[in-house]
Amino acid sequence: MTFALHGIPVSNGIAIGKAVLISRAALEVSHYLIEVGKEEAEAKKLLDAFEQVRLELAQLRQGLPKDAPQEMAAFLDVHGMILADPALAEKPLKLIRTQRLNAAWALTTELNDLLEQFAEIEDAYLKERANDIRQVAERVLKALNAQQKETLSDSDVLSPSDVGADAIIVAHDIAPHDMLRFKEHAFTGFVTDLGGKTSHTAIVARSMEIPAVVGVRHASEMIRHGDWLVIDGEHGVVVVAPDEQLLSEYRVLQEKAIQATSKLQELKHSRTTTVDHVAIELLANIELPEDATQAVDLGAIGVGLFRSEFLFMDRKQALPDEEQQYQEYRRVVDLMHGLPVNIRTIDVGADKALGSGSDLSETGTSPLGLRAIRWSLTEPEIFLTQLRAILRASAHGQARIMIPMLAHVKEIDETLRLIEKAKQQLHQRGQAFNPNIQVGAMIEIPAAALVLPLFINRFDFLSIGTNDLIQYTLAIDRADHAVAHLYDPFHPAILNLLFSIIDQAKRSNIPVAVCGEMAGDPSMTKLLLGLGLTDFSMHFSQLLLVKREILKADVGLLKSRIGAVLRAIEPEEQAAALEILLS
Repeated sequence: MTFALHGIPVSNGIAIGKAVLISRAALEVSHYLIEVGKEEAEAKKLLDAFEQVRLELAQLRQGLPKDAPQEMAAFLDVHGMILADPALAEKPLKLIRTQRLNAAWALTTELNDLLEQFAEIEDAYLKERANDIRQVAERVLKALNAQQKETLSDSDVLSPSDVGADAIIVAHDIAPHDMLRFKEHAFTGFVTDLGGKTSHTAIVARSMEIPAVVGVRHASEMIRHGDWLVIDGEHGVVVVAPDEQLLSEYRVLQEKAIQATSKLQELKHSRTTTVDHVAIELLANIELPEDATQAVDLGAIGVGLFRSEFLFMDRKQALPDEEQQYQEYRRVVDLMHGLPVNIRTIDVGADKALGSGSDLSETGTSPLGLRAIRWSLTEPEIFLTQLRAILRASAHGQARIMIPMLAHVKEIDETLRLIEKAKQQLHQRGQAFNPNIQVGAMIEIPAAALVLPLFINRFDFLSIGTNDLIQYTLAIDRADHAVAHLYDPFHPAILNLLFSIIDQAKRSNIPVAVCGEMAGDPSMTKLLLGLGLTDFSMHFSQLLLVKREILKADVGLLKSRIGAVLRAIEPEEQAAALEILLS
C-alpha cells in the first residue's frame, strides 16, 4: 500500500530506491554489503560464531563450581536454548544470502525486530526475556568481531561502484561518524526518525550531495527492509511503496533536477559579483581533506571552515598524533594551491563524540556542556598537539587557526597563550611555521556577539557560526527533534544580532564571514547580502546554487530595504518586509 511520510528536508533532490533498514544496534557494528558470490562464506562466518558461543556456554556450564547458585546454571541453560533455536539464525542467514548484508549487520537487524516484538508483550516475565536474547546476540557479535579482526581486509569492503545505486538508508538516527562511514558507499539517500535541519548528521548528508529527509517520526518502524521508496529532498516527503504512476512522475522530476544541476556547472568559473558590481567571496566548508578538491573545482576561493574533529571520529585506535594531523592539514593546504584554509580546532561534545578507540571518547552530550574550546582547554596537551600540527602546515600555505565557541576573556587569553606556547615548542625543535599565522574566532554564542569589540581587538578575522548562534539565542537544542520546529533563522532577534556583528566588523575593517548553514541556503542569500555580508562559507555542494542568487542580486537595493525587516517584530509585519526585500 502506498503512503507518504513527512519530515524535515535537509538535502535537495529526488531519490528513488529500495530501503536498507539499519537498526540502532547495527550502528554499533561494522556494516557493509558483501561481494556477489561470497554469500555462503559470510553465512558460514555467522554459523561459526554461533558454534563458538555454543562451545563457550557449554564450557561455562561444565566449569561451574559445586556451590554456584542454581540460578547461574539456569541462566546458562536459557542462553543455550536461545542459541540452539534455529529461528535466531534463520532470518540473518536469509538477509546474507538475499540482501548481501554482512553477518553482524544481518544479526543486529534480526535482533532489533525481535526486541520490538518483545516490547509489545504485556507479560512482565516474558518481556524480560528480551534481555536474554540481546545478551546471546551480543556474544555472537563479539565472536563475529573477533573473526573480522583476523580476516577482514580492504578487499572485503566494497567500493562505491559495487554497492548498487538504488539503496536508501533508513535508520532511527545516524551519528556523524556513521555518516562518514557511509560516504564510502554509493547510497542514494537517507531517511531518519530523528534530527533537525542543522544537526551535524544533516550537514554531512548534504556533503554527500544526495537527497535526505530527517525527523520522519517512526519511519524506521513503518518502512520495511526492501520497500521501494521515493525521497523528495526539497519538500521533506518520503513516499513508501509508490505505484508505477507515482514512480513515473518522480522520475521526470528527478531528470529535471539533474538537468538543472548540470546547467549550474556553467557558473563555476564566472566572477562572483552582484548586478551592481559588488564582489562576493565564496568559501567552502569541508569535513575531510579530500573534500578540498571538489571545493576548488566548484570555484571556492578558500576553505572557510575545515571541521577538524572529523579526523578524530570513528577511530578504532588512539587519537591522531601530531604527525598524522600535520599530514592531513598539509594535504588540505596543498590541495587549495595557496588559497586560505581556516582550520577550526576540534569541536567535540554535543552530538559529536571522539572515536571509541580513545580513552577520552566520553565527551559531553549537552550543547551547553563541555564542548569545543571548553573541552580543548581541559585537555591542553591534546590542544597543543593540534596547534603545533596546524602551525607546521602553515609553512606550506595559508593555513589559519579558527577557535570555536569562545565567550569569556579568560578563554580567549588562555587560547592565545597556548598558541604562543605551541610556537615556542616548534621554534625549539627547529620546525618551520608561519610566525604571523592569522587567528580567528567563531561568533556563535550571544554573549560573544554582545561584547564583539573584545573579539575585534584580539583576533585577525571573525566567522559567524549561525547554527549554534541560533540555537543558543533561542534556547533550542538543534539536534532535538521535539523542538526542531522552533529553530527559526528569521527570528527578529537573530537577524538583528547578525546585522550588529557584520556592521561592527565592517566598521572596524576586520574580515567577517558566515560559515553556518544559513550561508549555504539559497533562499537566505539576498537577506544576508542585505545585512552587509560579503564573505559566505558553505558546503561546496551549495556553492553554485548560492552563486546563482548572488549574480541576480542588487546589494544597494537590498540594503535600502533591510531596515524594514530589522524593525519588524510582529510575524505579519516581518513577512511583508521580507517579501519586499526578496522580490
